[in-house]
Amino acid sequence: MMGRRRRIDAANIMRMAQARIAIEGVQPEIDAGRFAAAAIAGDPMEVSADIFSDGHDVIRADLMFRDVGKRNFQEYEMHFMGNDRWVGEFVPTTPGKAQYTIIAWRDVFATWQADIEKRIAAGQNVGLEIDEGLLLIKSAHQHAKPAHRQMLERYLRKALNADDQLEILRSAELLSLMSRAGIRENLTQYPRELDLTVERPLAAFSAWYEMFPRSQGGMDQHGTFDDVIERLHYVRDLGFDVLYFPPIHPIGLINRKGPNNNLTAGVNDPGSPYAIGNSEGGHTAIHPELGSIGDFDRLVAAATDQGLEIALDFAIQCAPDHPWIKEHPEWFDWRPDGSIKYAENPPKKYQDIVNVHFYGDAIPDLWLALRDVILFWIDHGIKIFRVDNPHTKPFPFWEWLISDIRASNPEVIFLSEAFTRPKVMKHLAKLGFTQSYSYFTWRNTKAELTDYLSELTTTDAKYIMRPNFFTNTPDINPYFLQTSGRPGYRTRLILAGTLAGNYGIYNGFEFCEGTPIPGREEYLDSEKYQLRHWDFDRPGHIKDDIRFLNTLRTENPALRDFTNLRFYNAWNDQILYYGRMDERQESWLLFHVNLDPHNVQECHFEVPLWEFGLGDDASIEVEDMIAKTRFTWNGKIQWLKLDPQTRPYAVWRLFAPTRNLT
Repeated sequence: MMGRRRRIDAANIMRMAQARIAIEGVQPEIDAGRFAAAAIAGDPMEVSADIFSDGHDVIRADLMFRDVGKRNFQEYEMHFMGNDRWVGEFVPTTPGKAQYTIIAWRDVFATWQADIEKRIAAGQNVGLEIDEGLLLIKSAHQHAKPAHRQMLERYLRKALNADDQLEILRSAELLSLMSRAGIRENLTQYPRELDLTVERPLAAFSAWYEMFPRSQGGMDQHGTFDDVIERLHYVRDLGFDVLYFPPIHPIGLINRKGPNNNLTAGVNDPGSPYAIGNSEGGHTAIHPELGSIGDFDRLVAAATDQGLEIALDFAIQCAPDHPWIKEHPEWFDWRPDGSIKYAENPPKKYQDIVNVHFYGDAIPDLWLALRDVILFWIDHGIKIFRVDNPHTKPFPFWEWLISDIRASNPEVIFLSEAFTRPKVMKHLAKLGFTQSYSYFTWRNTKAELTDYLSELTTTDAKYIMRPNFFTNTPDINPYFLQTSGRPGYRTRLILAGTLAGNYGIYNGFEFCEGTPIPGREEYLDSEKYQLRHWDFDRPGHIKDDIRFLNTLRTENPALRDFTNLRFYNAWNDQILYYGRMDERQESWLLFHVNLDPHNVQECHFEVPLWEFGLGDDASIEVEDMIAKTRFTWNGKIQWLKLDPQTRPYAVWRLFAPTRNLT
């Protein structure tokens, strides 16, 4: 017995039949569109996809982009790259949330032209095909926009009155017009409109200098914001554009730490600035010895005048005497005996810090209060926040907070200080963090650096995660620097500033300060627990290297997009050899870095002549960017020696053969 026929859903059949074009493998597309990709205002954004259809018809595809605040999409032609892969680009202009998607269609006129060429080559009669071509133009004329309609009408008149209609119908000019004006058969749109977070250029290209304002005073004197103002010229002279402060708030008195993390503080010990809050205020207050909020505003204005932006630490933890504990006890965890639970990361204990909790009775008031802390400092001119340990706070909180802040302040930059598991680090970037601390601090060998940078620049990580390569931090005194002497500091500096778009140093790095607590990655007499007086002209400094690096970064466009990094062949595992190239800006740089701070290293290496379409025996002009000399490399194989005591790195600028060298 035959089963009952199902009711025919003609509308659904027609809808499915129309979508003959497959659009797959879109890049970037983060977690099937769950998260936004990252872009920079003013920089081209490339999007690619697999696009194909049944049969052999000619396909066209456009990238659709809607900039921030725009209702309608703009179309940008995509280009066939081979193996059904297509690529296109657009340039976002405004920080904020934008969208993009892809459309594709069968180009029946281009298909007609391709087919008729084959018929002519085979000696076939094409009379009917000519009539079909004319019908395609007439149909396009009926549906075209006014500007296109007039041009199509001219072609129709010419074709209908011409002795050789075929010559007109086969013209490249008509094909170009029909590709814009013709009917888009089986027009198919990718089913998702993908989000894009567009940020200002400083999000992708910045040089950070970290200092403790309280250490900028004289010997044994607590520094003030006025002392920092006096130091601004020093920071700017080195070439930095972001000046970052650890917390500047009142410091708790209960369980205050002494020097070297001692559990007992003396009367005059300042304590850790990460133990935030006391009776004088919390996260929107300023440590009284630093100055007033008016003094802070003067500092921000003075920094702006010098071309510097101030970045503040957003550290959510509280001291045991933070005002919130009495005002909002429901925001904290309490032990059965009624005592507050201080922060722990077993076996580490932070007796001077207590953590908030984000759920239960704390939601939504705590979330709103933390949001308002950020808004308070935005009102005082701060647009950059380094966020302390974001991986220990709930992911939904960060996604909400960053989205909420950026809705009205899209220029705000958030740096994630999360030295944590790789997937956690990347997830924080997906949630909206602009920049991310990274594993650079612990990648020292050629293989480690090559593998890690290849991951960051060639996988999906490049669409979401902008690393910030800090050479050191108040928390991290890398083992490599503890034993490498001055050559190691120069090496790590050049690596940080040329492998990544964003990099930073912590005050002291420039004069190679690395005295450790024995056996630990921590500084002896850490500035986190006491005032330090720095001699900024101490012999053995590397300030000239820093100035050279930051000038190099400013003057060479190739260093602005960290994803253009390419590693090249140098026959020595102690020499890292790589290039940064921006063909549009005619900016080509090569780098050799001696990773061995104790020994001279030499190597033969390959000049990447193939990047310029040159053969192995060709010549290319090159400038030694350190010695400021220009000469010619003849042939692909060259030789180099790097002495860590005199020249641990080399920087070369290449000139394309077509470049005017006069």
